[in-house]
Amino acid sequence: MTHKAGYVNIIGNPNVGKSTLMNALVGERLSIITSKAQTTRHRILGIVNGDDYQIVFSDTPGIIKPAYELQESMMDFVKSAFEDADVLIYMVEIGERELKDEDFFARINKSKVPVILLLNKIDKSNQQQLEEQVSLWSEKVPNAEIIPISALEKFNTQVVFDRIIELLPASPPYYPKDALTDKSERFFVNEIIREKILVNYDKEVPYAVEVETEEFKEEENIIRIKAVIMVERDTQKGIIIGHKGNALKRVGIAAREEMEKFFLKKVHLELFVKVNKDWRSSDYQLRRFGYNQKK
Repeated sequence: MTHKAGYVNIIGNPNVGKSTLMNALVGERLSIITSKAQTTRHRILGIVNGDDYQIVFSDTPGIIKPAYELQESMMDFVKSAFEDADVLIYMVEIGERELKDEDFFARINKSKVPVILLLNKIDKSNQQQLEEQVSLWSEKVPNAEIIPISALEKFNTQVVFDRIIELLPASPPYYPKDALTDKSERFFVNEIIREKILVNYDKEVPYAVEVETEEFKEEENIIRIKAVIMVERDTQKGIIIGHKGNALKRVGIAAREEMEKFFLKKVHLELFVKVNKDWRSSDYQLRRFGYNQKK
């Protein structure tokens, strides 16, 4: 029996459903999913193992024109997705007509590896619109195989999964066969807290936030976690904490409940808020938080 393995990298504009797709394919909630754009900041790997295959899925930040240092670093993660892909998944949603960065578009068309173009959110369209979109994308990306899906409803996701396995090259596994991801527990603690901040706060505040887990102690019946929410300004610190600490308490409760589901264990969570001025533009700070890997 030949063993197959490979990297399947998911790219596309912000908010087209990349994280929802990856979580549907991996079967675990590895990527942040909210309705706000730019929720994924890192490349997150989700690993699916079968007896004769290993698929290493990679969810990447949505493609944008970078406006500051953090966004430049996010786009570096997307560029790296082109470099090690064995199968490239380019995801668009019904009604979309272009990628936000033409350079990436050219890269997709020149791809030496198989490209699957997923037309997502088809549950929001009719037959005529679907046919028009398939025709449009067939012209724009002639080297792609187009599969209409609804990641949220899991419509056609099994078809995509089966096709990926067919396209994988013969290879031994890249990771241990019981691995789910390449990220640490602390990484997922940070991401869960960040998701709850994205859900609970408006405007610029969630995008100025980074989370750092300072303590992760796993005991027999409970995990004890201390995490710091970093913001750029004192005013943002006040907003995160809220009147009498109510806003921070709400985030803490929601994050703890999510962590208990994720780790299948009781969690004791302590949250603190600190000002870390202009961290999104500081090369040192971005490296510290796991961005700017290539510099």
